[in-house]
Amino acid sequence: MKIYTYPSKTGKARLRTIVNRGLSLSQKEIRSVSRIINDVKKRGDAALVEYTRRFDAPRLKLSQLKVSPQEISAAQRTVGKAFVRTMNRAITQIHAFHQRQVQNSWFDTQRSGTYLGQIVRPVDGAGIYVPGGQGGTTPLVSSVLMGAIPAKVAGVARIAMVTPPMKDGSINPFLLTAAKKVGVTDIYRIGSAWAIAALAYGTQTVPAVDVIAGPGNLYVTIAKKIVAGTVGIDMIAGPSEILVIADDSVNPEYAAADLLSQAEHDPMASSVLITDSRKVARAVAEAVGRQVLKLERRKIAEESIKRFGAILVVPDLSDAVALANRIAPEHLELQVTDPFSMLGQIRNAGAVFMGHYTPEPVGDYFAGPNHVLPTAGTARFSSALSVEHFTKKTSVIHYSKGAFKKEAKDIMRLSEVEGLGAHTNSVKVRLKP
Repeated sequence: MKIYTYPSKTGKARLRTIVNRGLSLSQKEIRSVSRIINDVKKRGDAALVEYTRRFDAPRLKLSQLKVSPQEISAAQRTVGKAFVRTMNRAITQIHAFHQRQVQNSWFDTQRSGTYLGQIVRPVDGAGIYVPGGQGGTTPLVSSVLMGAIPAKVAGVARIAMVTPPMKDGSINPFLLTAAKKVGVTDIYRIGSAWAIAALAYGTQTVPAVDVIAGPGNLYVTIAKKIVAGTVGIDMIAGPSEILVIADDSVNPEYAAADLLSQAEHDPMASSVLITDSRKVARAVAEAVGRQVLKLERRKIAEESIKRFGAILVVPDLSDAVALANRIAPEHLELQVTDPFSMLGQIRNAGAVFMGHYTPEPVGDYFAGPNHVLPTAGTARFSSALSVEHFTKKTSVIHYSKGAFKKEAKDIMRLSEVEGLGAHTNSVKVRLKP
């Protein structure tokens, strides 16, 4: 892992490469996904079965698109009590965190003769996308929990989960067990862009939903971008990223392990450490070099570090904070002596992990906050997946005759300035004796 002095010409160039890597969507890929979506809109279930047979499960039958209750019950008997205990504890903590996000409807009558307010309601249906995870062999249980729990807390009545099946057509029992536990009502063995299309537009078997959430590959991301507006989506997510700010109190082994925890995701993932100590920089770089050799996903991690990894040595930790706010990372770790004193200066981050014993995986699985986070600098203006993504707000307005007459002239004045005569007349006709 290379060390750069910042600011310097090479340091600035490296940072630009990392910050600007973004999410590259080629026109060829967009056209390919658009064709899939249009095909699903036109042919429905037949298209879903065809794509699933071609890419995932060659012998899938139409009758198998929806997972049966019997399959879910059988799955629950195979996962083991230890897993269930761990899952239940994670669910409890994630649910408690998201419960704090619930917003209530409100009404106000402070202006005489008026009744104003906002009604907060859940959407009718939500779709949760859960990636396949190496052909289903590495079930991403946390994606089930992080997607479905906020929808359930919001009060969504119908929560559909889609996930690509394994080659034999089955769904990993850990995913089915988790889905059942968190209140998923329907599970479909479909993945990629055709699953997003089915959720957005509906098919003979898969009813359309109102909001789609959850991570996925490039094709899933493009599909979500295309259907956004027809349905709500959580975000357009790019490759994973981590930024660690460290002072001389850091344990280099801890910092290296955390940097690699994101590098192993994807060759496009970014892992950056910023420190005011060259000694720390060298120690972390050496630790990364040792630890990466032991990883099962070594090639991915090495490629990620080579392309988008960096250790930046800055004059002062205030410079580190300034850079963090500029980068707006998905995951920001403060491995410093007093992280709480630094927290107030952080403006842009998907999630902040504070101290030497709060590594990013704590947030991925167990702490409670959602791990579906804004990436590629979008933490400057967007937030983690939350209960709010699964709700909509309706404004309520009531005027008495007296309140209407009191404000009528001002309303007409504004509509006249805008040149909207019919708006003006809508008010004027009510002023006639």
